[in-house]
Amino acid sequence: MQGGSELEFVLPDLRFVPVGSLMPHERSDPQRLQPLVKRIRENAVLKNPVVVAPLPGDAAAERFVVLDGANRVAAVAAAGLRHLVVQVVAYEPPTVELRTWYHALGEVERAGFEEACRAAHGMMCRAESLLHARALLARREALACVAWADGAVSVFSGGRDLRERNELLNAIVDVYRGRARLYRMSTDSLAIARRRYPEVTALVIFPHFEPAEVLELATGGGLMPAGITRHLVRWRALRVNIGLDRLADKHHTIEEKNVWLREWMQEKLSLRQVRFYEEPTVLFDE
Repeated sequence: MQGGSELEFVLPDLRFVPVGSLMPHERSDPQRLQPLVKRIRENAVLKNPVVVAPLPGDAAAERFVVLDGANRVAAVAAAGLRHLVVQVVAYEPPTVELRTWYHALGEVERAGFEEACRAAHGMMCRAESLLHARALLARREALACVAWADGAVSVFSGGRDLRERNELLNAIVDVYRGRARLYRMSTDSLAIARRRYPEVTALVIFPHFEPAEVLELATGGGLMPAGITRHLVRWRALRVNIGLDRLADKHHTIEEKNVWLREWMQEKLSLRQVRFYEEPTVLFDE
């Protein structure tokens, strides 16, 4: 890593915060909740901090929007823990880049999928070429499009404003969430998805969202579908392994816990137990 960058070797902003101060921007996955609660209790540690951004307009910085970790927040709340260690970030480049996940689906049949989607009030569906469908997404004239293995492309539209469009987007995802095998993809190419997962018959392609849209929905009580927003965080904190006893501790104030956390971070740094990775990494133990 070359020197001279003002962003080089920046320790993450880790804090204890009340669980009740965290506002999700996306739905949690109910099927993952109890297994995650069990795993947290069995491991007795919080492995990776939830990533959050301060709520705009909250001068006291007492509430936060969850950018990554909705399922962990739900699991910690279900486990009855009072506090959670989070990584606080500025919701803007270069600290955070907002990208999109696409959903590759296994063994989904087109006619039934389209019929189920049309059942949502205000939903419209039509066939288009893939090129035009992508243009409609780019102009935000479509909610999503689905590329099928037989070459067909379904385009879904509807909704008068961001809230209504988000409700319809949730209706599309609800058609297959928990009913079909789902793979999150960083590419909108069905051919690549099928090379990686041969059983895939459809790829749901979503538009790109802006941070302002995510924040507006979250602060207005709207939750986006799980697994669409993809936040790339610079200097992401991993493997903190904070004991659950500290999260559940009722004898120390949150200020005292944060003093301990700052001292813990400095000790880790002085013992050279902190490693900074500039390059993208691939983990095989998640």
